[in-house]
Amino acid sequence: MINIQHLYTLLTNYKYRYLSFLLLSTAIIAADQITKYAIANYLQYGENIEITPFFSIILTYNSGAAFSMLSNAGGWQRIFLSSVSIIAVVFILIWMLIDIKNKRTIWGLSFILGGASGNLIDRINTGQVTDFILFGYKNWYFPAFNIADTFISLGAVILIINLYFQKNNLTK
Repeated sequence: MINIQHLYTLLTNYKYRYLSFLLLSTAIIAADQITKYAIANYLQYGENIEITPFFSIILTYNSGAAFSMLSNAGGWQRIFLSSVSIIAVVFILIWMLIDIKNKRTIWGLSFILGGASGNLIDRINTGQVTDFILFGYKNWYFPAFNIADTFISLGAVILIINLYFQKNNLTK
């Protein structure tokens, strides 16, 4: 059970750290939304601009989850995925406050919060997420993604690294 008084004390004692990481998340959201807006207004759907032989900018949309899972589910996935994202955002905000003293955790969670919020904005507004970064070579391509996805992945890597360090500190 979450102790509300304890959360309030943490917020009072660490409000500037908490707010600075919320600002970081907000900057990630802004970068994500600005790049999606720019790409959507510059390219036509499916248009591909090759930057290098292995990197392209392409406008595509994903109404499903990661790697387009549930994209052909008939529409119910918009409410489901939006609800899951909202629950995740609330969970992350609380986790950030509970673990405010652990800088690696807060960095990772801030990245995930910014990315999840950026994709949530798309999902609520249009029912789909705008993707535009494409890596591949010849006939192999990694699924297109966006800035939000990048920060979600970076945040997850930071949390995994942090877990590794915490585990090693506990066993010594």
